[in-house]
Amino acid sequence: MEPVFDFVGHFWWLIFPLSGLFGGWARSWSRASERRHRRRVELYKLRNQAADVEQASRSEVGQLMEGHDAVNRRWLDYELDVGKLIDFPVMTDVREPLTVAFLRAKRMADALRPRTPGDITTAARLAEYREAVHGFELAFDVAEREARRIRDSNFTGPERERLATARKLLRIAADAAATPAERQTAYKRARRQLDGLIVLPDAALAALEERIAGMIDAGRAPDLQQG
Repeated sequence: MEPVFDFVGHFWWLIFPLSGLFGGWARSWSRASERRHRRRVELYKLRNQAADVEQASRSEVGQLMEGHDAVNRRWLDYELDVGKLIDFPVMTDVREPLTVAFLRAKRMADALRPRTPGDITTAARLAEYREAVHGFELAFDVAEREARRIRDSNFTGPERERLATARKLLRIAADAAATPAERQTAYKRARRQLDGLIVLPDAALAALEERIAGMIDAGRAPDLQQG
């Protein structure tokens, strides 16, 4: 230890610059450590924000898909109900611009619909699907309001009489109190009344025939397909 004390005794004046050097290094290290800490905190915040944004996006996509489904269910009410199509024929009349606009909006929304909310991973993709669903909802609302306003006013007097007759015949065809022969005859006559007036979707015809066939003897049900 004596050489150390001898060195300190002779070079005691070095203590001051060395203390300044070590003090400066300590302050630099402290500042660097503080910067590293701030970066870690900022990175943590960014990660949390990204997670929050992703969760919010998935939640919004889920809501959009629910809205999409709701409009599809409203459309199926017409697709599967011949009675509603007779009351509001514009909903299936592709000569009507509003109906065409609705069907086009439906195709676009259906094409952009993801299988799961997590399938949409970019803001641009989310914005595209959001716009498509909102356009689908609006186009359907407009087409439905117009269909309810017009009802069967686009038809001539004789054509409206045929529609009214078809309504009555369909009620007989679906009446459990009627005999199988009466139901089958009423169904066939209703189809003839509607021929050339309304194009019935295949889904509506299938649903109607299934309903009526359930009331008729199984052996005679195939006759319905020949109507």
